[in-house]
Amino acid sequence: MDELQNIDHLCNIYQEEYLTEDDLDELRVNSNVVTYEKPEVILRQNTRTSHIAYVKSGLVKVYKEGHNRRNFILKVACAGEFLGLTSVYGNELHQYSASALQTSEICFIDFFTFNKITQRNKQYAMGLIRLISEENLFILHRLMGQIHKQLPGRIADVILYFSETIFHNTTFEFPLSRKELAELAGTTKESFIRTLAEFKHDKIIHVEGSKVHINSLKIIHTLSKLG
Repeated sequence: MDELQNIDHLCNIYQEEYLTEDDLDELRVNSNVVTYEKPEVILRQNTRTSHIAYVKSGLVKVYKEGHNRRNFILKVACAGEFLGLTSVYGNELHQYSASALQTSEICFIDFFTFNKITQRNKQYAMGLIRLISEENLFILHRLMGQIHKQLPGRIADVILYFSETIFHNTTFEFPLSRKELAELAGTTKESFIRTLAEFKHDKIIHVEGSKVHINSLKIIHTLSKLG
């Protein structure tokens, strides 16, 4: 699969077939929902982990903050996805930040409660291990793509990511600025804009502002595969 697509759309946090009513009640009692507006920060890199965060609705930018205000965007999280699982189970500090790309409802669950439920529920725990593994593999494949692919392949990956993984449509709006899209592709803003303009000139896509329509999905896939 293409680097920016190699992760399944994560399923419902509660996976009710694996949890008892007591489990669900305990999760509800020990959680709260907070609404964030763009571009409010939901999780801040290097702050202490204390809760499991889950996207109930909206879109969230997940990114690693670097030096000189240069960021590396890891992914865009949709409704039904966790935020910060790797950090919560692997470190006392959040290893990346997350901010709202649109009005987003985030469910925060007390980590002690969540961990207690996973410890007594093997199937649910195995599901979490699978999600963490898939997310780590997704990031690994993205990094490999940025190292080995030429710019057209990386831009094609970004377009496919939003078309097939986030919006499931050949017509969509980029939820990120051009600068952020460049961070997602691992390039400069100028290079991203130039390559996008070349795609438009060749009639592979139609772009008007943040709105995109893919004229030839076959060519985009070919560019992605050829790198």
